[in-house]
Amino acid sequence: MPAPVFDLPDNVDALKAMVLAMAEKTDALKGEVAELQALNASAEERIARLTSILKTLERARFGRRSEKLGSNALDDEQSAFVFDEVQTGLGAIQAELDKRQDPDKAKRAARPRKGFAPHLERVEIVIEPAELPEHAGKQKILIGEDVSERLDVVAAKFRVIVTRRPKYAFKNEDGVIQAPAPAHIIEGGIPTEALLAQIAVSKYADGLPLYRQEAIYARDKVDLDRALMAQWMGRLGFELDILSEHVLTLIKKAERIFADETTLPTLEPGSGSTKTAYLWAYVRDDRTFGGSGPPMVAYRFEDSRSGECVARHLDNYRGILQVDGYTAYNRLARPDRGNDAITLAGCWSHVRRKFYELHIAGSSKLATTTIERMTQLWEIEEKVRGKDPNARVAARQETSVAIVADLFKLWQDALPRISGKSKLAEAIRYAISRRATLERFLTDGRVEIDSNIVERAIRPQTITRKNSLFAGSDGGGRTWATIATLLQTAKMNDVDPLAWLAQTLERLANSWPNAEIDALMPWRLYSLNGRG
Repeated sequence: MPAPVFDLPDNVDALKAMVLAMAEKTDALKGEVAELQALNASAEERIARLTSILKTLERARFGRRSEKLGSNALDDEQSAFVFDEVQTGLGAIQAELDKRQDPDKAKRAARPRKGFAPHLERVEIVIEPAELPEHAGKQKILIGEDVSERLDVVAAKFRVIVTRRPKYAFKNEDGVIQAPAPAHIIEGGIPTEALLAQIAVSKYADGLPLYRQEAIYARDKVDLDRALMAQWMGRLGFELDILSEHVLTLIKKAERIFADETTLPTLEPGSGSTKTAYLWAYVRDDRTFGGSGPPMVAYRFEDSRSGECVARHLDNYRGILQVDGYTAYNRLARPDRGNDAITLAGCWSHVRRKFYELHIAGSSKLATTTIERMTQLWEIEEKVRGKDPNARVAARQETSVAIVADLFKLWQDALPRISGKSKLAEAIRYAISRRATLERFLTDGRVEIDSNIVERAIRPQTITRKNSLFAGSDGGGRTWATIATLLQTAKMNDVDPLAWLAQTLERLANSWPNAEIDALMPWRLYSLNGRG
């Protein structure tokens, strides 16, 4: 705003100096404006670029149409790393903008956020205004307050439990009395059950190898050799094996279960080289067709991928087995098994992936048509998930049956007209050869359109796989499968695996009866049944 005329100097030189100063200030302001505009433009471009990457990754991870493409595709862990980096970049850009913002500009109102869990400890801090000289003799009246909550953490620390058991003798009497020593999983050892649970959950649920735990604990001047911790984990696997077996027994009582397998790196005895072992996973989750039972998973470590493994794991099972296209499962459904035959159900996701690779590469209009029609199948499944089997079948009969019939006709008509060695022909033959199992979901409401449930259950174990080299089923592989079975089942039931395992180890140490093993299941956390 120009200075009032009466404030202007009468001296011409002084007036010129004032005008020059105002011009310089104007130029400086123009420079700052230009700099801010450039900064904003740069920030918007960087944000747009990162947001584009973020949306692409979100579609790849969660989109119904997405698949992992080719051998160079990111796996889940790598995708998670990219997500973290994108969010970090966005945070840095926002911090840069906030720093350059006019300090006099009104701050944006705080966004509403979900409150913290009620079980968390609250530490009240009251900040009183300073007592100034002009406040002397005045009485303060509280008219309100501003309250904010921030999440804090107290670092976990080790402590030593000192147990004293006094001995007493009676005056003028023979004999000594003393309380019995408390029972522990590691008799005569140094760890409490809580420490054992912490090590196990870190290794088998969070993918933190023992050598890293050893280094972390050393920062607290606690010397825990990883070889000793490994021995403790072997003991835990032995003690928990009966619970893991019970989980598989309960899974085999289900009307429908899922099965899948994945590879594991294993050291070849005597050669120093690696070979391939396998982790088999079996999942029960009745919630998708209206069941109320708890979800659960059982893992089994094997040095082989042969059909004999799955036949042994699922011995005496009579029901629906939903799987991918691996032929080892076919032996369970052979007609010569008679009443012992298992009913196989196929996975449309595995069919879809083969066509999706061709669709995304733009090399086949038929593949694109296939993907578009398949998308309608999953849209129907979204609407019937959680409903009872009859309602699911009714909805599928109304719409899905025609879509599936059209797909198989499309493939059968096209197959004679394309090269038999092409990827498209391979995808079509894969689907047509499994038609009976793929159509199972159309007539049985207990069957899912895909086997994604078991794939989600087996995915967390790939973190441990990347941080491990096993020594076969006679080494730590069997222990890993046992403990991972229970911890992953706890997580599937939204149960804290650390709290459950610590409680369970204490119970086992105190000779919990086998007849009441069901009370030890993860979904029964804190269900003491009168026992401590």
